[in-house]
Amino acid sequence: MFKKILIAEDHESSSISVQKTLEDLNISYADYAYYCDDALAKVKKSIRENNLYDLLITDLSFDEDHHKQDIKDGKELILKIRELIPDLKVIVFSGEHKSGIIDSLFNEYQINGFVRKARNDSKELKKAIASVHINENYLSLDLKQEVKKLNNYEFTSFDITLVSLLSQGVLQKNIPTYLQNNNIKPNSLSSVEKRLNSLKENLNVASNEQLVAFCKDLGII
Repeated sequence: MFKKILIAEDHESSSISVQKTLEDLNISYADYAYYCDDALAKVKKSIRENNLYDLLITDLSFDEDHHKQDIKDGKELILKIRELIPDLKVIVFSGEHKSGIIDSLFNEYQINGFVRKARNDSKELKKAIASVHINENYLSLDLKQEVKKLNNYEFTSFDITLVSLLSQGVLQKNIPTYLQNNNIKPNSLSSVEKRLNSLKENLNVASNEQLVAFCKDLGII
């Protein structure tokens, strides 16, 4: 089992939950950091002392207070730490619910496990730690289904560009001008209309406004 763990979490109640989980797994050595900057400092110290962490458990969002912080969130923290310890295992323990964001954590940030803060999250965290320890990525079954549903929609970068422009208030008829100015193809009005209509039909929404809302809920824009 993991011997040295770093927990980055700014809510005391969640830290207590993690602490109990580690005790149940007989993991005795854990450092806690309430700020991302402090977490990074602990990692740098562990490198200097040649006593590296085996696992990082981090939240995504950290409340701002009077302590000025350079690192604002868990995503940035993961990137900073991975620059120093590329092979460090990472589990995100967060209240995040958007499947698009969860999917990007695995694909873009190469995390090893995700546990949503909720009822029975201690059980899920135990499963995640055990799975990650044997080099298996962990995502609970219900979240796997949500991410699979997201991936079944097969959003392309072109789709995301169109919906993002709509969310910014760009009128559908003006989108071709933006596409042409940025050398994005296809860029005709008919191609834009055809793709947006296809998206709405596939996602069973009736308007561009509903399409934007749906994509925001997924976390892809």
